[in-house]
Amino acid sequence: MKHARVRYQDQTFLATEAEGHQLRLADGRLVAQDDVTWLPPIEPRTVFTLAINYADHAKELAFKAPEEPLGFLKAANTFIGHKQHTMRPDDVTYMHYECELVAVIGATARNVRAADAYDYVAGYTVANDYALRDYLENWYRPNLRVKSRDTCTPLGPWFVDRDDIADPMNLKLRTTVNGKVTQEGNTRDMVFGIPALIEYFSSFMTLQPGDIILTGTPDGIVDTRPGDEIVTEVEGVGRLVNTIISEADYLARGR
Repeated sequence: MKHARVRYQDQTFLATEAEGHQLRLADGRLVAQDDVTWLPPIEPRTVFTLAINYADHAKELAFKAPEEPLGFLKAANTFIGHKQHTMRPDDVTYMHYECELVAVIGATARNVRAADAYDYVAGYTVANDYALRDYLENWYRPNLRVKSRDTCTPLGPWFVDRDDIADPMNLKLRTTVNGKVTQEGNTRDMVFGIPALIEYFSSFMTLQPGDIILTGTPDGIVDTRPGDEIVTEVEGVGRLVNTIISEADYLARGR
Protein backbone atom coordinates (compact mmCIF):
# COMPACT_ATOMS: atom_id res chain seq x y z
CA MET A 1 0.00 0.00 0.00
CA LYS A 2 1.09 3.58 -0.67
CA HIS A 3 0.84 5.98 2.28
CA ALA A 4 1.14 9.76 2.39
CA ARG A 5 1.08 12.71 4.79
CA VAL A 6 -0.75 15.81 3.56
CA ARG A 7 -2.22 19.14 4.60
CA TYR A 8 -5.86 19.63 3.73
CA GLN A 9 -8.12 22.42 4.97
CA ASP A 10 -5.46 23.53 7.47
CA GLN A 11 -5.11 20.09 9.03
CA THR A 12 -2.50 17.35 8.69
CA PHE A 13 -3.75 13.91 7.65
CA LEU A 14 -2.34 10.50 7.02
CA ALA A 15 -3.68 9.21 3.71
CA THR A 16 -3.51 6.31 1.29
CA GLU A 17 -3.61 6.19 -2.48
CA ALA A 18 -7.09 5.83 -3.98
CA GLU A 19 -8.39 5.33 -7.51
CA GLY A 20 -8.92 8.21 -9.89
CA HIS A 21 -5.89 10.26 -8.79
CA GLN A 22 -7.40 10.63 -5.32
CA LEU A 23 -6.33 10.18 -1.73
CA ARG A 24 -8.29 8.57 1.07
CA LEU A 25 -7.75 10.59 4.23
CA ALA A 26 -7.56 8.88 7.61
CA ASP A 27 -11.10 10.11 8.38
CA GLY A 28 -12.43 8.31 5.28
CA ARG A 29 -12.90 11.30 2.97
CA LEU A 30 -11.74 11.10 -0.64
CA VAL A 31 -9.90 14.16 -1.96
CA ALA A 32 -8.15 14.93 -5.21
CA GLN A 33 -4.37 14.66 -5.07
CA ASP A 34 -4.11 18.12 -6.58
CA ASP A 35 -6.15 19.62 -3.72
CA VAL A 36 -3.68 18.85 -0.94
CA THR A 37 -0.28 20.10 0.14
CA TRP A 38 2.11 17.18 0.24
CA LEU A 39 4.35 16.66 3.26
CA PRO A 40 7.19 14.16 3.59
CA PRO A 41 5.40 10.80 3.97
CA ILE A 42 7.28 10.10 7.21
CA GLU A 43 8.83 12.32 9.87
CA PRO A 44 12.46 11.20 9.79
CA ARG A 45 14.33 10.45 12.99
CA THR A 46 18.04 9.78 12.41
CA VAL A 47 18.92 10.27 8.74
CA PHE A 48 21.80 8.34 7.19
CA THR A 49 23.12 9.41 3.80
CA LEU A 50 25.65 7.66 1.55
CA ALA A 51 28.40 9.22 -0.51
CA ILE A 52 29.55 7.54 -3.73
CA ASN A 53 27.45 4.39 -3.30
CA TYR A 54 27.06 3.67 -7.03
CA ALA A 55 30.07 2.46 -8.98
CA ASP A 56 29.15 4.52 -12.05
CA HIS A 57 28.79 7.67 -9.93
CA ALA A 58 32.26 7.06 -8.48
CA LYS A 59 33.59 6.72 -12.02
CA GLU A 60 31.76 9.90 -13.07
CA LEU A 61 33.57 11.77 -10.29
CA ALA A 62 36.89 10.05 -11.09
CA PHE A 63 36.95 8.36 -7.68
CA LYS A 64 37.61 4.80 -6.62
CA ALA A 65 34.54 3.03 -5.24
CA PRO A 66 34.72 2.97 -1.42
CA GLU A 67 35.79 -0.12 0.51
CA GLU A 68 33.28 0.55 3.28
CA PRO A 69 30.12 2.69 3.33
CA LEU A 70 30.81 6.43 3.35
CA GLY A 71 27.97 7.41 5.64
CA PHE A 72 27.14 10.79 7.14
CA LEU A 73 24.13 12.32 8.89
CA LYS A 74 21.61 14.80 7.52
CA ALA A 75 19.45 17.21 9.54
CA ALA A 76 15.65 16.92 9.52
CA ASN A 77 15.10 20.60 8.64
CA THR A 78 16.07 19.94 5.03
CA PHE A 79 13.05 17.77 4.14
CA ILE A 80 10.07 18.99 2.12
CA GLY A 81 7.25 17.19 0.35
CA HIS A 82 6.18 16.36 -3.19
CA LYS A 83 5.44 19.30 -5.51
CA GLN A 84 7.19 21.78 -3.19
CA HIS A 85 9.94 24.29 -3.96
CA THR A 86 13.68 24.10 -3.33
CA MET A 87 15.68 27.30 -2.94
CA ARG A 88 18.91 27.77 -4.88
CA PRO A 89 21.17 30.28 -3.07
CA ASP A 90 22.23 33.25 -5.17
CA ASP A 91 25.95 32.57 -4.65
CA VAL A 92 25.83 28.98 -5.89
CA THR A 93 27.23 28.15 -9.33
CA TYR A 94 26.45 24.41 -9.40
CA MET A 95 23.52 22.70 -7.65
CA HIS A 96 22.54 19.20 -8.71
CA TYR A 97 19.83 16.68 -7.86
CA GLU A 98 20.39 13.13 -6.63
CA CYS A 99 17.65 10.55 -7.19
CA GLU A 100 17.75 8.05 -4.31
CA LEU A 101 15.86 5.06 -2.95
CA VAL A 102 15.22 5.49 0.77
CA ALA A 103 14.91 2.58 3.19
CA VAL A 104 12.77 3.29 6.27
CA ILE A 105 13.62 1.38 9.43
CA GLY A 106 10.63 -0.24 11.13
CA ALA A 107 12.09 -2.04 14.17
CA THR A 108 14.90 -1.52 16.66
CA ALA A 109 18.06 -2.92 15.09
CA ARG A 110 21.42 -3.66 16.72
CA ASN A 111 24.11 -5.96 15.33
CA VAL A 112 21.85 -7.13 12.53
CA ARG A 113 23.20 -9.60 10.00
CA ALA A 114 22.75 -8.70 6.34
CA ALA A 115 20.75 -11.90 5.83
CA ASP A 116 18.16 -10.65 8.34
CA ALA A 117 18.20 -6.96 7.41
CA TYR A 118 14.86 -6.76 5.59
CA ASP A 119 13.10 -7.89 8.78
CA TYR A 120 13.94 -4.44 10.13
CA VAL A 121 12.69 -2.45 7.11
CA ALA A 122 9.21 -0.91 7.24
CA GLY A 123 9.17 0.30 3.66
CA TYR A 124 10.58 2.68 1.08
CA THR A 125 10.26 6.17 -0.31
CA VAL A 126 12.06 8.45 -2.81
CA ALA A 127 14.45 11.30 -2.03
CA ASN A 128 15.95 14.03 -4.17
CA ASP A 129 19.09 14.82 -2.21
CA TYR A 130 20.29 18.10 -3.73
CA ALA A 131 23.98 18.99 -3.34
CA LEU A 132 25.55 22.43 -3.58
CA ARG A 133 29.00 21.83 -4.96
CA ASP A 134 30.28 25.32 -4.18
CA TYR A 135 30.30 24.44 -0.48
CA LEU A 136 31.83 21.00 -0.89
CA GLU A 137 35.03 20.37 1.05
CA ASN A 138 35.33 16.74 -0.03
CA TRP A 139 33.10 14.15 -1.68
CA TYR A 140 33.60 11.60 1.06
CA ARG A 141 31.98 13.52 3.92
CA PRO A 142 29.83 16.38 2.56
CA ASN A 143 29.35 19.09 5.18
CA LEU A 144 26.16 20.65 6.54
CA ARG A 145 26.14 23.53 4.03
CA VAL A 146 26.13 21.00 1.19
CA LYS A 147 23.51 18.57 2.45
CA SER A 148 21.42 20.08 5.25
CA ARG A 149 20.14 23.39 3.88
CA ASP A 150 16.45 24.22 4.25
CA THR A 151 14.28 22.79 1.42
CA CYS A 152 17.13 20.82 -0.17
CA THR A 153 15.76 17.30 0.27
CA PRO A 154 12.34 16.62 -1.23
CA LEU A 155 10.94 13.30 0.07
CA GLY A 156 7.95 11.26 -1.14
CA PRO A 157 5.34 11.38 -2.35
CA TRP A 158 4.64 7.90 -0.97
CA PHE A 159 5.82 5.62 1.77
CA VAL A 160 5.44 2.13 0.27
CA ASP A 161 5.15 -0.95 2.49
CA ARG A 162 8.17 -3.25 2.41
CA ASP A 163 6.25 -6.29 1.14
CA ASP A 164 4.94 -4.35 -1.86
CA ILE A 165 8.48 -4.10 -3.27
CA ALA A 166 9.58 -7.59 -4.30
CA ASP A 167 13.24 -6.75 -4.85
CA PRO A 168 14.45 -3.31 -3.71
CA MET A 169 17.87 -4.15 -5.13
CA ASN A 170 16.56 -4.26 -8.71
CA LEU A 171 14.64 -1.04 -9.24
CA LYS A 172 15.05 1.48 -12.04
CA LEU A 173 15.84 5.09 -11.11
CA ARG A 174 15.27 8.03 -13.42
CA THR A 175 15.52 11.81 -13.26
CA THR A 176 14.13 14.34 -15.71
CA VAL A 177 14.82 18.07 -15.87
CA ASN A 178 12.03 19.96 -17.62
CA GLY A 179 10.90 16.69 -19.21
CA LYS A 180 14.33 15.65 -20.50
CA VAL A 181 15.84 12.45 -19.13
CA THR A 182 19.19 13.30 -17.52
CA GLN A 183 19.80 10.36 -15.18
CA GLU A 184 19.03 6.65 -15.33
CA GLY A 185 20.26 3.81 -13.18
CA ASN A 186 19.30 0.72 -11.21
CA THR A 187 19.58 -0.05 -7.51
CA ARG A 188 21.40 -3.30 -8.36
CA ASP A 189 24.45 -1.12 -9.11
CA MET A 190 24.87 0.07 -5.52
CA VAL A 191 28.31 -0.58 -4.08
CA PHE A 192 26.67 -1.46 -0.76
CA GLY A 193 23.08 -2.69 -0.92
CA ILE A 194 20.42 -2.14 1.72
CA PRO A 195 21.22 -5.33 3.70
CA ALA A 196 24.91 -4.43 3.85
CA LEU A 197 24.12 -0.87 4.94
CA ILE A 198 21.83 -2.00 7.75
CA GLU A 199 24.44 -4.50 8.92
CA TYR A 200 27.11 -1.79 8.83
CA PHE A 201 25.22 0.98 10.63
CA SER A 202 23.69 -1.34 13.23
CA SER A 203 27.15 -2.69 14.09
CA PHE A 204 27.96 0.51 15.99
CA MET A 205 24.63 2.36 16.30
CA THR A 206 21.18 1.23 17.41
CA LEU A 207 18.71 1.92 14.62
CA GLN A 208 15.17 2.87 15.63
CA PRO A 209 11.80 2.96 13.85
CA GLY A 210 11.64 6.12 11.77
CA ASP A 211 15.35 6.19 10.98
CA ILE A 212 15.95 6.38 7.24
CA ILE A 213 18.82 5.50 4.92
CA LEU A 214 19.29 7.45 1.70
CA THR A 215 21.14 4.91 -0.38
CA GLY A 216 23.00 7.08 -2.90
CA THR A 217 22.61 8.08 -6.53
CA PRO A 218 23.86 6.80 -9.91
CA ASP A 219 25.68 8.93 -12.46
CA GLY A 220 24.01 11.57 -14.60
CA ILE A 221 23.95 14.66 -12.38
CA VAL A 222 23.56 18.10 -13.98
CA ASP A 223 23.23 21.67 -12.74
CA THR A 224 19.73 22.98 -12.01
CA ARG A 225 18.44 26.54 -12.20
CA PRO A 226 15.45 28.53 -10.87
CA GLY A 227 12.34 27.54 -12.81
CA ASP A 228 13.53 24.00 -13.53
CA GLU A 229 11.13 21.18 -12.73
CA ILE A 230 12.99 18.12 -11.44
CA VAL A 231 11.27 14.73 -11.36
CA THR A 232 13.04 11.90 -9.53
CA GLU A 233 11.45 8.49 -9.89
CA VAL A 234 12.11 5.04 -8.42
CA GLU A 235 10.30 2.14 -10.05
CA GLY A 236 7.32 0.98 -7.99
CA VAL A 237 8.00 3.47 -5.20
CA GLY A 238 7.08 6.88 -6.53
CA ARG A 239 7.51 9.87 -8.78
CA LEU A 240 8.69 12.93 -6.85
CA VAL A 241 8.23 16.39 -8.39
CA ASN A 242 10.16 19.47 -7.29
CA THR A 243 10.70 22.99 -8.64
CA ILE A 244 13.80 25.16 -8.13
CA ILE A 245 13.22 28.77 -7.08
CA SER A 246 15.63 31.65 -6.57
CA GLU A 247 16.70 32.88 -3.17
CA ALA A 248 14.81 36.14 -3.78
CA ASP A 249 11.57 34.27 -4.53
CA TYR A 250 12.08 32.06 -1.50
CA LEU A 251 12.56 35.04 0.80
CA ALA A 252 9.58 36.82 -0.75
CA ARG A 253 7.41 33.87 0.25
CA GLY A 254 8.44 34.47 3.85
CA ARG A 255 9.67 30.89 4.22
